[in-house]
Amino acid sequence: MITFPLLSTIIIVPLIGAIIAFLIKGDEANVSKNLRELAIWTSLVVLVISIIILLQFDLNSQNFQFIEKKTILSKFDISYHLGVDSVSLIFILLTTTLFPICFLYSKLSIKFRTREFVIAMLALEALTLGVFCSLDIVLFYIFFESLLIPMFLIIGIWGGKNRIFSSFKFFLYTLAGSVFFLISIIFMAYTSNTTSIPQLDNYYFDVYLQKWLWFGMFLSFAIKVPMWPFHTWLPDAHVEAPTIGSMILAGVLLKVGAFAFLRISLPILPEASIYFSSFIMTLSAIAVVYTSIVAFAQTDIKKLIAYSSVAHMGYVTAGIFSISKIGIQGSLFQMISHGIVSAGLFLSIGLLYERTKSRIMDDYNLIIKSMPIFSLFFIVLVLSSVGLPGTSGFIGELLVVIGVFKNFLILGFIISSGIILGAVYMMSLVRKIIFTGSNSSTVTELTDLNVLEILLMLFLVFFTLLLGLFPNIILNITETSVIEILKNFN
Repeated sequence: MITFPLLSTIIIVPLIGAIIAFLIKGDEANVSKNLRELAIWTSLVVLVISIIILLQFDLNSQNFQFIEKKTILSKFDISYHLGVDSVSLIFILLTTTLFPICFLYSKLSIKFRTREFVIAMLALEALTLGVFCSLDIVLFYIFFESLLIPMFLIIGIWGGKNRIFSSFKFFLYTLAGSVFFLISIIFMAYTSNTTSIPQLDNYYFDVYLQKWLWFGMFLSFAIKVPMWPFHTWLPDAHVEAPTIGSMILAGVLLKVGAFAFLRISLPILPEASIYFSSFIMTLSAIAVVYTSIVAFAQTDIKKLIAYSSVAHMGYVTAGIFSISKIGIQGSLFQMISHGIVSAGLFLSIGLLYERTKSRIMDDYNLIIKSMPIFSLFFIVLVLSSVGLPGTSGFIGELLVVIGVFKNFLILGFIISSGIILGAVYMMSLVRKIIFTGSNSSTVTELTDLNVLEILLMLFLVFFTLLLGLFPNIILNITETSVIEILKNFN
């Protein structure tokens, strides 16, 4: 086993890149290219390190691996404590894969304040990876909340005309729930005299206390996911965020809240998780149905995709709180699939917006005639979003529905109806902008994708199909850690 601190390295390298970007001298016109190249190469180095972690990872072990620990406050055992299991590993790989794609796309989309953009994005990557690597609950909280800052700046500086309102709504809404998370952490540390997540996994909290701790954390995690009815910040944030912000928000950051349920709520507070499972399942079923109906009513393409993300994350929370192996594996697969597909869909909308400066469906007219390559990629991503067999979207939804049916028959039927509803609004989107001619449309002729755009879209489409055809790539990785998460439920 490699003893080199690989986890610290993947967190520190983006921060070093951000510092170098800050120190590069020169005006915007002269250094913007160098800054973009720095960001791309930095993110690629982080990707290579994450692949090394994957290659060195023991898939048969249920223990945390690549452990790094340095005590900070001995009284409560607060430490700089890092480690990964197979659950966090797949999210590290998702994160380090999407960031280079975003930096490559930034060459086409970011036109001003490149230095600040590179610094914010690299800081966001470091903090996100910190969440997935943390094994101390205080350290987890620091990373968990700190990543709001660069995302706030990305929306507020490079977003749309209502970016200031949306960025503050995003920041304040998501920060509000975190107060209760912090209170829960303080109670846990005071009661158990430790903040180590592995030790908290083995510490028994009184059932009554578990319920209060669980609910305090739930408010923070549910807002981050976001679950219905805590989702209202998301459509505004997506619509006003730049394309890259939407790609990272949907592709990675929405997964942080769900990951927190798996890392903290289920293993540390198992009896409370069982107690509230019906509550979570009900909210998930409402999210799937309600936001699907709302998505169908949208005329803004980006807002439609945003509401679809809430619906898809409803599958994720349902799978997690089915508290079954197949359901949790399905939710993990769904998160990886949604991360890739949603990033591709937001990238698609960004490519259209760069050409037309419009996200309104009625402004488009028979795109397939002028953009056949784009149309092909977009249709594949949409088909994966609606769960077509052979795509990654099918596997995750299927496993989640099976897991839910085992313990929640009626809610299982309701949640499974989201597959039909998703097909209705997503295929309606395809019909309106790809295949339908409209006399009222303002866009008739568009240039098809250039080489860089084709490569970015092809990469995402390739992984969508690869995971759809070979789902065991993910399922074999996550199995042992899912069994470990469920050990306190036997």
